[in-house]
Amino acid sequence: MPAYRPQEIEKKWQAHWQQHHTFRADNNSDKPKYYVLDMFPYPSGAGLHVGHPLGYIASDIVSRYQRLQGRNVLHPMGFDSFGLPAEQYAIQTGQHPAVTTEKNIETYIRQLQQLGFSYDWEREVRTSDPSYYKWTQWIFLKLFNSWYNLDTDRAEPVSALIAKFAEGGSAGIRAAGDDEERHDFTAGQWQMMSEKQKLAALLPYRLAYQQDTFVNWCAALGTVLSNDEVKDGLSERGGYPVERRLMPQWNLRITAYADRLLQGLDTLDWPDAVKEMQRNWIGKSIGAEVSFPVQDHEGTVIKVYTTRVDTIYGATFLVLAPEHELVDTLTTPAQRGAVDEYIAATKRRSERDRMADVKTVSGVFTGAYAQNPVDGTPVPIWLADYVLAGYGTGAVMAVPSGDQRDYLFAKHFDLPIPAISDAQKDLDQQADPTKEGRYINSGIVNGLGYKEATATLIAYLEEKGLGKGKVNFRLRDAIFGRQRYWGEPIPIYYKDGTAYGVAEADLPLVLPEIDEYKPTETGEPPLGRAKDWKYKGQYEFELSTMPGWAGSSWYYLRYMDPHNADRFVGEDVEKYWGQVDLYMGGAEHATGHLLYSRFWYLFLKDLGLVTANEPFQKLINQGMILGRSNFVYRLKIEWDNDELKLKAPPIFVSKQIVDVLSKEDYKGKPEEETFKKQLILIQKRLANRFGLLGGVETCSIPYGQSDFATPLNANVSHVVDDILDEYLFRTDSHLGNLDEAEFIRYSDAYTCGWEIEKMSKSKYNVVNPDILTKKHGADALRLYEMFLGPLEQFKPWNTNGISGVATFLKKFWRLFHPEDGALAVTDEAASPAELKTLHRVIQKVAQDIEKFSFNTSVSTFMIAVNELTALGTRKRAVLEPLVVLLSPFAPHLAEELWHELGHAESISFAAYPEFREEYLVEANVTYPVAINGKVREQRQFAATATAAEIEAAVLESDFLTRFAEGKAPKKVVVVPGRMVNVVV
Repeated sequence: MPAYRPQEIEKKWQAHWQQHHTFRADNNSDKPKYYVLDMFPYPSGAGLHVGHPLGYIASDIVSRYQRLQGRNVLHPMGFDSFGLPAEQYAIQTGQHPAVTTEKNIETYIRQLQQLGFSYDWEREVRTSDPSYYKWTQWIFLKLFNSWYNLDTDRAEPVSALIAKFAEGGSAGIRAAGDDEERHDFTAGQWQMMSEKQKLAALLPYRLAYQQDTFVNWCAALGTVLSNDEVKDGLSERGGYPVERRLMPQWNLRITAYADRLLQGLDTLDWPDAVKEMQRNWIGKSIGAEVSFPVQDHEGTVIKVYTTRVDTIYGATFLVLAPEHELVDTLTTPAQRGAVDEYIAATKRRSERDRMADVKTVSGVFTGAYAQNPVDGTPVPIWLADYVLAGYGTGAVMAVPSGDQRDYLFAKHFDLPIPAISDAQKDLDQQADPTKEGRYINSGIVNGLGYKEATATLIAYLEEKGLGKGKVNFRLRDAIFGRQRYWGEPIPIYYKDGTAYGVAEADLPLVLPEIDEYKPTETGEPPLGRAKDWKYKGQYEFELSTMPGWAGSSWYYLRYMDPHNADRFVGEDVEKYWGQVDLYMGGAEHATGHLLYSRFWYLFLKDLGLVTANEPFQKLINQGMILGRSNFVYRLKIEWDNDELKLKAPPIFVSKQIVDVLSKEDYKGKPEEETFKKQLILIQKRLANRFGLLGGVETCSIPYGQSDFATPLNANVSHVVDDILDEYLFRTDSHLGNLDEAEFIRYSDAYTCGWEIEKMSKSKYNVVNPDILTKKHGADALRLYEMFLGPLEQFKPWNTNGISGVATFLKKFWRLFHPEDGALAVTDEAASPAELKTLHRVIQKVAQDIEKFSFNTSVSTFMIAVNELTALGTRKRAVLEPLVVLLSPFAPHLAEELWHELGHAESISFAAYPEFREEYLVEANVTYPVAINGKVREQRQFAATATAAEIEAAVLESDFLTRFAEGKAPKKVVVVPGRMVNVVV
């Protein structure tokens, strides 16, 4: 038998698994089920780098382990294949996004399969496939045709709401949403309404509804962006300006589920950090809604929501969001210019940026005043971008003595900061939000404590019709439309300007072909370019498409029954698989995908279409594999000669020299001498090259300064152990033409700098797994990624480390093939030492996988192989179960050895070895034996020996003769398993 050749073995078994459908999950199995899910990837053009498979490897280990435990495992993979990158590429090149996406998916599938993942590829789904997004559109229609009944605390069909309207009008209807968007009417008035009027009355009740909404609009990309896609006022992709704009948008009423989403978190086995992020994002608070009448605008009030109505007497100003609907009405002519300028600046910042920026104080006075509803005091009305139109009422009752942000605002604009409690301290330095003490300067609540004051004020406001107690949520309804092409068409058409849902029988509404993938000349979304694209040949379709998270909000259900043409998932199939048992993915999805998926699942639960309470019972956030970036340092040099200024090549200086010459105390150091000698040679070469008769040219260099040289990312594939391959760097550089580049080295080679940071194509620190599997094999890469450290932690990548794991796999192979010869496994009985090693591994690997501690399992395997190699183990009784134990981690090697051991069926159908504790019990125990506490020797006793037996054995031996100096023993103390002490 030849030496271990992983590439040959891995290709062989990957083909075998695919041909024999080894990992096919059965929807009708008698086995207990286990559903393992990876967050499916967006298929980018770059493919996978070594950081991507980390979670996939971990989930695959669990999947293979659960199969060994006798479970029917569903472990699928698919692709979140709608996305902006493919559309941007289509705009640039004219190539249809479907073509780009298909090519990228082919790369992903090849890379995933060559890593040996045990996916059931027959269940693959793609969100851009019409047979898939038919059901995404179907769920949208269910949302469109549903409302949330607060009395039953669940979604119900709109048909039930229509029946209520017909019977009793709108009176007594308690529905989730904004009551102010709705109109009161009687049953008789409802009956008299036209179809269009009825649909208009229903729209504010629907769970999918259209409304003018402030959005992040990117004109360059021609689309609305989510907060996640905007950073510092620019689009994350392309860096284009983004502004806040009021636009008609489709929204999903996720706020109806806010309380249930909050309560459900307590039932989930998720990382505490993720659950806390969702709790904060949902942001439940209990407080009061208060109306501030506006002076000189009769009938106009500004509503604010506050959790500290007890502080209302300390409200010295109101702050509105710049987008507030009353801004235009309230702004005085004198303040119009300043207000318009401030609003324009605010439009360039995303809501997330505005919320995160707690240091910058900005605002503008509208010129208008409101009245404090409890004492009539005039209150100036300001605008500030830290108030958001979509949160609460878009207005804040500012109490500077009790809120630090209001305090800083008041200090900045010289507004009053009156104390309202006798317990407040240091108001000349900061706000004090204390609830202790008694209220002062507070009218009807003077002398009261917090609870009494709060109850008194709410009762007063309700009596006067100026406020009410209210529960509020930070969570806002989800904007659902995107002005893009490459997404699911929203199944809505318009008849006389009114939105209607496409009939379910007409789904899927397929993306039409268009000539270009950018907005029309009149500003319509790309779908406005579609020719003759009308419902029933006469009604205009909605031109927006769904957001990227639509298809990913329910894909875990489609995996259960991906080929069902009649239902999004079969009823019996859904009951069998239930919820996902283990979900593996990044924490960055906490307030996006994970929240939206829970929302959709709860909605489907209300409709009786799913049976569990939550979609994902256990969630693990794998950490990130960080890249090791390398840097070259381009000398900052200013030539005196004009020709050299234009034509001189870059000069790259070795890191050791840069470290010294960028410091003030560089003079006299050996690095300075080395640098200047080489610089003179470079100057001479350049003088000759450019025919400079004056000889060596002068130049200026910022010695002793931090900008002595500029660090630039070098491609890590050009660097080995921080030494730059100058030839590759010159001929294959992203820095332009470097044929004539000069290098100043400290030794014989150019030394790069390095830094641990996120692995990214833009940093040129991406390591392609294809290269590593070609060199070391997929099993080595799988083991190495697990060996790097605990799954949830961030850890740096070091390509050199994989060779050690590859060596371990060769040693494992040689347990079966000594000196890479023929298979040499025997049927001899295992020795106690061999059984001890084996059962230690059986126990440890099971414990580790159950608690997702894969790195310690790899260490256990390495120790075991060293022990068994030292023992010269060749016995089937030890090696065969050891192969089964290794199979979740290194499946190709395990499958090959399993086959060589005479098994026709895949190792995936083997049983996990039984652990027997008796093999770990030591036959003898070594005791230190002491005289008066001083250890004299070590003696062995049977592990089962009692204290009396040990005492007798010591006294009967020659121990006292040799060490007691003729003294008689007073007593013998035996600490079982630890020591023996003879007192003389």
